Order: sequence, then structure tokens, then C-alpha cells
Amino acid sequence: EQCDYGHGTGHGVGYFLNVHQGPQKIAYNTSGLKCNNMKENMITSNEPGLYRPGKWGIRIENLVVHRRVKQPKETEFGQYLCFEQLTLCPIDTQLIERSMLSDEEAAWLNDYHALVREKLAPHTEGAAKEWLERNTQPI
Repeated sequence: EQCDYGHGTGHGVGYFLNVHQGPQKIAYNTSGLKCNNMKENMITSNEPGLYRPGKWGIRIENLVVHRRVKQPKETEFGQYLCFEQLTLCPIDTQLIERSMLSDEEAAWLNDYHALVREKLAPHTEGAAKEWLERNTQPI
């Protein structure tokens, strides 16, 4: 929480095989230009991480699409889009110290794993299905 992890949180994903293709990005150095605004149906990476030089680093990287919700939250800054998960792969919970997560963070992870299980389980069987079930259990 509140750590500067030395890179942006997300960027556009392009069809020209560019790794960082805009115009949108989630980063402290994003320009305030209207052309950089996120729009509905844009695909963006979501890659929070933390790096300790000379020690270790960790990053989780998923893809999300910006969707309009039925009842968008209205704030003093306007209405906002929500992120819908595109990447559906379990997050390795062996890397997580549960006592360091808030209840809200743990609920997000459990909801994400429930979604992964719901979407992928019908397409798996045998050892793959057992692995999926084992690796998407609530923490």
C-alpha cells in the first residue's frame, strides 16, 4: 500500500505487437491530454508490483477491458468505467501473506478465483481440473 514500485500500473495492449501501446496508460507520468483517456472497450494491462533493488521483485500482470456498468458510480469528477477481467489464471497464493491483506483485498482475490474457476472449470478435466480447483480455493 502506498509504495512507489518504479513503473506504471497499466498500459494499452496493441494489435501491432507493441508491448506498450497507447494511447491509455495508468502511471504517475501520464499526460493530462484528453487523447490519453480510457474509453469503453479498451484493453489495458493491470500490473501492480513491488521491487526492492538487489533483493527481490514481484509483479502480477493481467489484462482487463474497460466496461460501462449498469449503474456507474457518480463522483464529483464524473462517471467511471469498470474493469472486467480478461486474463483468467489463478494467482499463486503461496506468495501471499494473508495477515497483510485487508478483508476487502482478500475478498477481491477470492472473488477473482471464483470467477477463474467458474469460467475455466467447464473446459478442464482430470489433473488439470484438480489443479484448477486446488489453486482457486479461498484464502
